[in-house]
Amino acid sequence: YLREQGIGCDIHYPQPTHLQPIYRHLGYREGDFPVSERLAREVLSLPLYPELTRAEVEQVARAVRSFVEKTS
Repeated sequence: YLREQGIGCDIHYPQPTHLQPIYRHLGYREGDFPVSERLAREVLSLPLYPELTRAEVEQVARAVRSFVEKTS
């Protein structure tokens, strides 16, 4: 929905930390940290950077509000 509104967004951490290749040697498996795994699937990153104008912030806020209103 947000992309259709011209707003860049993505899943913040597409893979939970304990399942990333760098930590494979620790032996963690899927299911070891279910909250972390759920959050990795659900947490959304919105545009956030110093050059973001007030108008752009308001556009993001309106789009998020609109999505919530349509899906609630």
